[in-house]
Amino acid sequence: MTESRHFVALALGSNLGDRQGNLAAALQQLRSAVDISRISSLYETAPVGFAQQPDFLNLTCVGSTLLEPRALRDAMLRAERFVGRAASFPMGPRAIDIDLLLYDDLVLREPDLTIPHPRMTERAFVLVPLAEIAPDVVHPVARRSVRELAAAVDSGGVRRCEGGLVARIRHDMQAQRPEVPLALNRAGVSGVKSVLNVAFAGSRQTSTVATIDVYADLDAQHSGVHMSRFSQDLEDALADIAREPAKGIDSFAVTLAERVVSSQHARVAHVEMRAEIALPRYTPASAIPTHQFYDVRGVAVVGADFRRSLLGVEAFGITACPCAQSMVAEQSRERLLAEGFSEEQIRRVLDVVPIATHNQRSRGTLLIGGDASLDIPAMVEIVEQSMSSETYDLLKRPDELFVVNKAHRQPRFVEDCVREMLRYSHDALAAAPDDAFVLARQVNFESIHKHDAVAESCAMLGELRRELRGETGVSHTTLEQWLHISKGDVVYRASEASSD
Repeated sequence: MTESRHFVALALGSNLGDRQGNLAAALQQLRSAVDISRISSLYETAPVGFAQQPDFLNLTCVGSTLLEPRALRDAMLRAERFVGRAASFPMGPRAIDIDLLLYDDLVLREPDLTIPHPRMTERAFVLVPLAEIAPDVVHPVARRSVRELAAAVDSGGVRRCEGGLVARIRHDMQAQRPEVPLALNRAGVSGVKSVLNVAFAGSRQTSTVATIDVYADLDAQHSGVHMSRFSQDLEDALADIAREPAKGIDSFAVTLAERVVSSQHARVAHVEMRAEIALPRYTPASAIPTHQFYDVRGVAVVGADFRRSLLGVEAFGITACPCAQSMVAEQSRERLLAEGFSEEQIRRVLDVVPIATHNQRSRGTLLIGGDASLDIPAMVEIVEQSMSSETYDLLKRPDELFVVNKAHRQPRFVEDCVREMLRYSHDALAAAPDDAFVLARQVNFESIHKHDAVAESCAMLGELRRELRGETGVSHTTLEQWLHISKGDVVYRASEASSD
């Protein structure tokens, strides 16, 4: 059953302490109870009733709420206490005062709650700001619009303040020429977390917490980027994707980058996103249903004449070292010979029995961009099968045996994993154009060394095709090259390479 939303209008005033700060804090507290849609300008007014006190700053706001009138009144009282309203005599000075003016067309006359506010039709400091944001709302008792009511009262003591609730910044420091006039490739924010609702192809999950890095380039004539605009761009992009939930994380990254280019007046914007999703799995031997967690990545670079994006995954697995396994096998052969076993017997034993080696917990990354797409489970499968074995959060003893045996039957160097990822991607993208892009990266967290092993390769699909056909000397397009060249340039380079 859908909950009903109710239109509300509120009036706020303050004449003690930091009046502007008090109003801002009260609005922030009210947002947990009211979805505020419009806020009026600030107005300074002389006190009514008891004159021996400072002038008030007043504003009004309108919005909607799911709360019933008394629950809303209680939320308003909590906001007043939070800001610091103390006991005072009627019409006396106060840090904050919040009045409920209107609640739909409700007319309520009870000892502890009156709606509409009983004196709102007499108060210019209420009607003038309310007429600014809701002039056509009709008072349910007076049967007149707020515009008409405001025109009927004496508004001489109500003065509109410049700058609004947030203090106006008269000097844009970011726009000034820096002391050292050098351009920057990237300036922005990193590690921003947000709840994201997008489509993860092949997954039933639609909501996750994303970590987002957002950057813009900066020319030599400006001191800095506007950091607050990045947050607004993110909120606007989230609103966009709420209207189009079928978009994926890569499309969202493009949307956000486009907004950054516009808001920062940048030549290029760069967005990187990472979000965790869960895919249903069964343990390999005991067949227990479980979930495995994977990172999904989205990358986008947007300029005036190009838009590039990649979608990818990261998955953990295990690798078994071929080099150590070969040395153990050779030593085992020598020992078996010394014990009187024949060469044929030794060959048969070594073929049947898993050979010991050291293992690494490994992380594989696969990114695919351009006019090519694989769903997320397919990309996860490519990454996992490129390692010696996949791994699981939940393992019974038969499952442990399965993973260990599989890994030792398929030993792979870090370089092998990258090559397998590229080969599997090449096969899975058979119908994709030559200008599609693939990046594969593998990190093996070494068990017997104090360092880790890393390998990475990337190329356009046309380059992989040429190389897998046996052509030598094929140059791979780098990630930076692919991200920062226009679509036309990529097509030209791929077709030119194909004619070699």
